[in-house]
Amino acid sequence: MTKATVTSEEIKDAISRKEGKYLTFALGSEEYGLEILKVREIIGYIEITAVPQMPEYVKGVINLRGQVIPVIDLRSKFGMETADITEQTCIIVIDISNGKRKCNTGIVVDRVQEVLDINSENIQETPEFSTSINTDFILGIGKVGTAIKILLDIEKVLTGINFNSLNNNINNDNCN
Repeated sequence: MTKATVTSEEIKDAISRKEGKYLTFALGSEEYGLEILKVREIIGYIEITAVPQMPEYVKGVINLRGQVIPVIDLRSKFGMETADITEQTCIIVIDISNGKRKCNTGIVVDRVQEVLDINSENIQETPEFSTSINTDFILGIGKVGTAIKILLDIEKVLTGINFNSLNNNINNDNCN
């Protein structure tokens, strides 16, 4: 019985560490959130320059005030169908850790919604689907009224992308 109580307390502690402010955005009809502290800025969709021999989900790079930043298509990364670019399509520039360095990366989303302060009582652990489905990139499930927001660990979403290789291909280093 003590072990179950400790496990329950550990779960509560883990969830309480996830509460905070999240920038919410949509990909199609699905709604997501990412920690606001990871967001550097939000810009309207601008032309992206393709970089040869990159994975399909790497759209290319943009020049943002003299800094060349790689841009990831989250729809493609999540295996979703492509969508037309609209006036609401934007790029969220985020800070991610790349080893001991911080890098700026853009992620294309269909639309940004709002910044929400989500309390721990409104966050549930990620449900277990099966052992073959990786959900490590999901921080939890946020409940906002009747809506559900999938809270992302954006660094884990982008795990596997070799930003050093990408930066070498574009002859620029956007990490510091």
